[in-house]
This record gives sequence, structure tokens and C-alpha cells, in this order.
Amino acid sequence: QRQLVESGGGSVQSGGSLRLSCAASGYTGSRYNRPCMGWFRQAPGKEREGVAAIDSDGRLSYADSVKGRFTISRDSAKNTLYLQMNSLQPEDTAMYYCAASAFYCSGWYSLTQSAYADWGQGTQVTVSS
Repeated sequence: QRQLVESGGGSVQSGGSLRLSCAASGYTGSRYNRPCMGWFRQAPGKEREGVAAIDSDGRLSYADSVKGRFTISRDSAKNTLYLQMNSLQPEDTAMYYCAASAFYCSGWYSLTQSAYADWGQGTQVTVSS
């Protein structure tokens, strides 16, 4: 059974940093050799949006709003996806979700919800001014 579990959320002041982690389990077998993995967020009253992703070719994509502040990375040996978030602002406040898929994704498509089959439960990030 595939599972994604996020951690690392919390409350910080504006300008602070957080590192989110997403532990993936059950993603075994050759069909998961080139996964599509990403981070999404959803603020109250807003639609879920793609934040950062690693596509099936290993290329990184970021939403314009987080470029230069957030960094996505993956440790394949630990089956863990990370999101380092620096210079956090109140507008970054949201529930952050990890997503994964065995299907091929590339470029901008990796930042869309339709690229993903599996989702975690989310971890809350709150940034105060």
C-alpha cells in the first residue's frame, strides 16, 4: 500500500525557515523508477496550487511565487522528498501537501494536480508578520 506522510510544518515569524519532509512508502518496483513528485499548498478559501516539483527526468519546477526562496530535493535512498522554505512570508501560510505518481510527468505539468495519483494528509505552515 502506497503512503505519503508529511512532517515539518509549524509556526514561524516572517523571514523564518522551515523544512518539510515527505516519507514515501510502498513505492517499490520498476514502475516507480522515474516518479513524479511534488509539493502543493492550499490556503483557506483558495484553490490548491503547485509549489515545487521534481519531474520524471529529475528536472525541478517552481511556482513563481516561491522561486529563489524554496528548494525541493529528494533522497531516493531514504524515499523522502523535502521542501526547504526560506524567507517565509505570511502569504505562504497554507496546508502543504506532498504528491507522487508513477506516471511520467515533465516540466510545467509536474506542477499540476492532474499529474498526481497519490497525496499525503498535509502539514500546516503558519507564518506570522
